[in-house]
Amino acid sequence: MIEAKNVTLQYPDGTVALREINLSVKMREIVFITGPSGSGKTSLLKLLMGMEFPTGGTLKVLGRTLHKNEMDKIRWLRTLMGPVFQDFRLVKGRTALENVMLGLRFLDLPLEEMKSRAQEALFKVGLQHKANAPVENLSWGEGQRVSIARAVARKPAIILADEPTGNLDKENAQNILELLAASSRDSNASVIITTHATHLIDETKGRIIRLQKGAMERADE
Repeated sequence: MIEAKNVTLQYPDGTVALREINLSVKMREIVFITGPSGSGKTSLLKLLMGMEFPTGGTLKVLGRTLHKNEMDKIRWLRTLMGPVFQDFRLVKGRTALENVMLGLRFLDLPLEEMKSRAQEALFKVGLQHKANAPVENLSWGEGQRVSIARAVARKPAIILADEPTGNLDKENAQNILELLAASSRDSNASVIITTHATHLIDETKGRIIRLQKGAMERADE
């Protein structure tokens, strides 16, 4: 599913964001990437999404090696991913349902199927009653769940969630992590979650990898 071998990421200004990362993620596996701010968590997700590219080592996602000069491959891979962004990236002036449907616009689906998938995803995150509500009228936690519904509706092979528990209280944060875990069970997706909230992680539900200054401190195989 994902195979990183000695992956390094150095930015043009000389900053080394990731150092010699070796990581293997299997189908339906849940992996928590932890570490302090600046440890490389978000940089790793950017690599997996093809937003950045390794400056050393090799990275394969869904059997494809990622190269900067193969954007057609990158665009295809992105159709098989469900990103959950830290800032949600919801479109104001649109309803929750419309925002979830917007996440499907590159999948070449009929309009009715897009709507059906979006409704099903909102039901899974407990927001079916908010489908027609403008997203600016939703609470912070509801907006987070809309962003997860948008990812789930794509029926992706990989869900990538960047700090999905940020700014949530303990109960709501645990609910968000359970929603993401359920996505893995329901759709066979691999789920990779970056989080500071190590105290919320149930180690029986996933593998924990800690980054420190861009390097893997511990990986439980």
